[in-house]
Amino acid sequence: MILGGYEQRATGENVSVASAVAVAMSNTPEGQEALRRGAAEAELRQAPLIVLSVVDRDSVSADDRSSAQAEVERTLPGIATTVRVEPDGGDPAGALVDLVADVGAAMVVIGSKRRSAVGKFLMGSTVQRVLLDCPVPVLVVKAP
Repeated sequence: MILGGYEQRATGENVSVASAVAVAMSNTPEGQEALRRGAAEAELRQAPLIVLSVVDRDSVSADDRSSAQAEVERTLPGIATTVRVEPDGGDPAGALVDLVADVGAAMVVIGSKRRSAVGKFLMGSTVQRVLLDCPVPVLVVKAP
């Protein structure tokens, strides 16, 4: 559990996550690449890895949490992570930015797919909003 910039481990120990790497997770090739690159960044920085997922509902179920945890374990087997799942409140970008600030991460990694300028204009871009609104550096990655 993360509270006030500290993660409470199962041992009861509080560990600062001020240098943590946060990853915005999605069940897409781009989201999986973000998980892999986030894990590499966390290892490079010797920092905790926090995986953030927002769901398009008003509340989060136990199935949402277990599904997110399973996806992380499939993509990053054997890597210690903290997974946090929250409702998006109709604004996925805003929810992600709020979560990044809430966990006190030093950076965020997010996956992106190429979209045309018209597609971005008509539908907006979650990644663009995160880039503009996030209080920490953002690494945007694409699927190979």
